[in-house]
Amino acid sequence: MARSKARVYTCCALMLLCVVAIIVCVVVLVRRKCPAGTFSKAAVAADSGRCSEIGRDILQKGGSPVDGAIAALLCTSIMNPQSAGIGGGCIFTVMDSSGKVKIINSRETAPLKANPDLLKSCNTTFQVTEGNKWIGVPGEIRGYAEAHRRYGKLPWATLFEPTIQLAREGFPIPYVQGLYIPYVDTSSTQLLRKLYSDENGNLLKIGDIVKFEKLADTLEMIAKQGPDVFYNGRIAEDLIRDIQQAGGTLTLQDLASYKVTVTDAWTVLLGEYQMYFPPPPAGGAILSLILNIMKGSSDEKTSFYHRYIEAFKFANGLKKYIRDPKFSSDEVKESFANHIRSLIRSDKAHDAQYYNLTSYVDSFSTTHVSVLAEDGSAVSVTSSINHIFGSKIFSPSTGIILNNQLYDFCGRADSISPGEQPPSSMAPVLLKSQSKTLVIGSSGGSMITTGMHLYLIHPAIMNHLWFGKSLEEAIDTPVVFVDSKNAVKFEPKFEKDVIEALEALGHNRQTTARFYNTVNAVEKEDGCVSAWSDERKKGKAAAY
Repeated sequence: MARSKARVYTCCALMLLCVVAIIVCVVVLVRRKCPAGTFSKAAVAADSGRCSEIGRDILQKGGSPVDGAIAALLCTSIMNPQSAGIGGGCIFTVMDSSGKVKIINSRETAPLKANPDLLKSCNTTFQVTEGNKWIGVPGEIRGYAEAHRRYGKLPWATLFEPTIQLAREGFPIPYVQGLYIPYVDTSSTQLLRKLYSDENGNLLKIGDIVKFEKLADTLEMIAKQGPDVFYNGRIAEDLIRDIQQAGGTLTLQDLASYKVTVTDAWTVLLGEYQMYFPPPPAGGAILSLILNIMKGSSDEKTSFYHRYIEAFKFANGLKKYIRDPKFSSDEVKESFANHIRSLIRSDKAHDAQYYNLTSYVDSFSTTHVSVLAEDGSAVSVTSSINHIFGSKIFSPSTGIILNNQLYDFCGRADSISPGEQPPSSMAPVLLKSQSKTLVIGSSGGSMITTGMHLYLIHPAIMNHLWFGKSLEEAIDTPVVFVDSKNAVKFEPKFEKDVIEALEALGHNRQTTARFYNTVNAVEKEDGCVSAWSDERKKGKAAAY
């Protein structure tokens, strides 16, 4: 009898082992069936292929999505220094493996001695956006440190090593960086021009070797001594001395008192997804408003784009109300979106006064990194120094290019309070459903909302979210941009018959030489990961 029971137990154990083996085999086989061009574990999408690879390598070493994002952003500070760097600020939207989402906001702030009459010198041309008076207190490194403290896995210094090596040894100037080097060829940017000059004083070109040796020294010091050296130590002293010699108002007290803000994400339901995004002064509120206005839109292209353009015109008029919540309590609610929708005529556009528009200068810089890890944790982070090369103030002691973020108050505020963050178009977003995760964000300053909105709700692009259109097709779709003066600008290859129909409705069509919006995204569906970095900035994602 005992032997019979033993045989039964043995058979049951063997059957259980077979079942487990079959399940393991099925899982392995399913993982192997991911379509061509997709991956089974994780991905990073940054503006530069090299930076995406650095972020991916960090993940493969056991790093978290935050680790990968920080490493990719540090790389971006030398691959696309015209867009972002440690002289600016950033906003993280972070999802842990349990699905909890937090916002880490380290965007720049107004200094304690900000000129109370600063906004009187606002103008509507790019020529006045550079200079010492527009520099905000940099928060980038504090943001990295807080994100790493909460979510990091690898040692802090490890995240800096790849960029330090690249910056010190040099590398060929990438195409996009090279396009903007002529921007430093002015009489007021001699220190920055020197960074990009050869031994004969000639400006470097695409493909020439560039080194960021002083920045490498700074990054190495931060890597070894930690973030406090930037805000209270040697780097702080050198940076403030250089800024003040350039006529800036930042002080050591500004750096020492800088604080990161950590909050819950705002959320909105979008189809099957819950969309998570940062609260004001980030651009998620404007994105949410436009999404609400667009509810129930017609699939007919002219009608759809007409409402889309009108929604953006109203949004442009509202941007001045999206302020730092510590200094303003205004919120954009769904009921208000319904009201705006009721003001849109289906048969015509209106003049600028109808939309309560206040003139401001569009910004066209910024960078974005999207990261998704194997355990489902993810990071969507947007970073910026604002306009091209920011303030164009270069700190020769530290190798840091300073932001001009205070210019974002122009046309959107009547005054500036010390410590206040300027309003922003940044909208690093995470979308989560029961079976899918989408990590997405955009660069391009004022064009961020354009790229994000069209990606999320355009009838053709919406096919990606609900009907399986590829990331590549979605991101590459031509966009239309409504600028700060409500002029409507169409990307090349946009359908001509739709453009003509919109002109007939009274929209002010204008041409533009280059579109700056870039969307970088990573998605996981049915265990397979796909990623795409926007070709508009010659980006390339990396995955495994």
